[in-house]
Amino acid sequence: MVEGQPPAPSAMSVPLLPAVVTLAALITYQGTAMAVGQARLKHKVMPPATSGPEDFERALRVQQNTLEQLVFFLPAFWLGALLGDQGLACLLGFLWVGGRIAYGIGYRQAPAKRGPGFGISFLSSAALLVMAVVGVVSRA
Repeated sequence: MVEGQPPAPSAMSVPLLPAVVTLAALITYQGTAMAVGQARLKHKVMPPATSGPEDFERALRVQQNTLEQLVFFLPAFWLGALLGDQGLACLLGFLWVGGRIAYGIGYRQAPAKRGPGFGISFLSSAALLVMAVVGVVSRA
């Protein structure tokens, strides 16, 4: 940098609010992974075992399902945010995070209670996919 000149702009500018949504999603996922670790210790289910008491298996399913959904959510979210309405995408992203938390709490209580959280996160992802498709098609 030459003295008196402003710093050169970065090659890539990451929008702040979508970055916050992404961090919230990743922290949510990491929380599910930590819950599996705690359940392993509590129920003495050592790796690589994936079966044990029902409480352990529920914690593991919450973590695995969240990972499965995260793989779809993140690209749909970012495409929706970058190619569509960023505010709406972020609202849907925060709803997805809330849905995943509700899913995890519900499923850990009883499998029948997982539905509302799953529905919220699934519908949020579906809406983000539509936003992404519309964004791509409108630029084609």
